[in-house]
Amino acid sequence: MTPLIWSLLITSLSTSTIITMASHHWLLAWLGLELNTLSILPLMMKSPHPRATEATIKYFIIQTSAAALILFASTMNAWQTGHWSIISSTTPQTTTITTIALLLKLGVAPAHLWYPEILQGTTMNLALTIATWQKLAPLTLLLLMHNHLPPTLMLLTGLTSALIGGLTGLNQTQTRKIMAFSSIAHMGWITTTLTTTPHLTTLTMMIYIIMTTATFTSLNNTTTKTLTDSNAAWTNSPTLLTLTMLALLSLGGLPPLTGFMPKLLILNDLIMKNLLMLATTLALASLPSLFFYVRLAYMTML
Repeated sequence: MTPLIWSLLITSLSTSTIITMASHHWLLAWLGLELNTLSILPLMMKSPHPRATEATIKYFIIQTSAAALILFASTMNAWQTGHWSIISSTTPQTTTITTIALLLKLGVAPAHLWYPEILQGTTMNLALTIATWQKLAPLTLLLLMHNHLPPTLMLLTGLTSALIGGLTGLNQTQTRKIMAFSSIAHMGWITTTLTTTPHLTTLTMMIYIIMTTATFTSLNNTTTKTLTDSNAAWTNSPTLLTLTMLALLSLGGLPPLTGFMPKLLILNDLIMKNLLMLATTLALASLPSLFFYVRLAYMTML
């Protein structure tokens, strides 16, 4: 791929996300999401490996299905209410359809099965882009809609994601798949806090992006693709590997590291709102995640 085409695609990818994040009109938001999908597809297909092609097709089908649902819901909403505004009140039916579509785009459980496969099929850098940058546009739309979101659906999907992300990640040996399930678990925490305290969502997302970027960058530098590869990575740079270990433990939410802060604030907020069972289950769901982070850190440090 020539540098000109690559820079054009990257610019398009950035601009499309910013268009969606800045829009208050459903059609403009949909346009940004579609442009975003079309910008990343050539970057995913760049590798001639069959797995990359498969991942690209899967990603295309999932993202366009979700975008079609959003277009359908927003058109139905415009037909029923007479406006295209994202923030203004919408009918419960259209809100539910849009929420499901955006959760599908985010890879939140139970619509998560495409996500680990796609991360495994692409390069480390693209996996990082899908795990961080590609989450911003759908999450911004959910934040704009937070007054009308169905709370039961959001809390249920959030809890399911945290549980599935933690438990399914236990038997993974591929680092990209481990990071995918880690991302699903984090999305669970983020969707839970979207309903209760939207301002915490931004903080959680920022910390998640910083920690995921740090982990992916070091995994990319040491070319660690499986758990067994991490044994040989120590000789490359002890400093880098120590920082990787800290980033992994922070992702797991181990105090006193940064990753513990959003989890503590979310749990505190849930307890203040008398959602004790949800808070307890979420706290317990983060233990399997912490186990596989500690295992990865342990394998790396040996």
